Amino acid sequence: MDTSSGVGVIDKAAMVLDSLEAGPTTLAQLVAATGLSRPTVHRLAQALVHHRLVGKDMHGRFVLGSRLVELASAAGEDRMIAAAGPLLLQLRDATGESSQVFRRQGDFRVCVASAERPVGLRDTIPVGTQLSMKAGSAAQVLLAWEDHERLLEGLGNARFTPTILAGVRRRGWAQSLGEREPGVASVSAPVRGPSGRVIAAVSISGPIERLTRQPGRVHSEVVCRTAAALTEALKKGGD
Repeated sequence: MDTSSGVGVIDKAAMVLDSLEAGPTTLAQLVAATGLSRPTVHRLAQALVHHRLVGKDMHGRFVLGSRLVELASAAGEDRMIAAAGPLLLQLRDATGESSQVFRRQGDFRVCVASAERPVGLRDTIPVGTQLSMKAGSAAQVLLAWEDHERLLEGLGNARFTPTILAGVRRRGWAQSLGEREPGVASVSAPVRGPSGRVIAAVSISGPIERLTRQPGRVHSEVVCRTAAALTEALKKGGD
């Protein structure tokens, strides 16, 4: 399929933005992903930074910019968040635990939707909460399917290992026990965009006493089913 609009500079800028969907990207990675010359990519990226369509993280890598979030909000809809609401309520009711959707933003993962357990001991993660990409089952899911270079980078100082991430890819879900916070367990599964790329993680979290020391054995099936339903909703929305 020809993706050219006939306006070269717009097409090239779109290629740069598309390449940033997977997460923080160096200039060299952008050049490789777009097939454009280094001076062209540098010039386009800096122009996009000027307009806040692209930003930079603490390591100087390029990331999708804050203006895109503002524009998405202004459009009045975010299909994933809208679709996630009722699915997270069903997941919470099925498991009895708080449920969330996380997206990666730079060096953090951000809770973009949640359904809290109404009573009793619970793991409260309000929408907008930034958590580390170095611990927790959602972080494992958001990292497990990255390319080799980003995978190695993400494993630096992480609480999980390459072997754990290999298991996540094999099973299709992740679990954690006290990784992010002592006494808290979680189970997560990947949400994929229309292109097939992992763009978010569906999670449940709560005290180890309730989720047990093998929370994936108890809850992975329903968490994976919810993530698959959200993936399917995004496919339909993209038709």
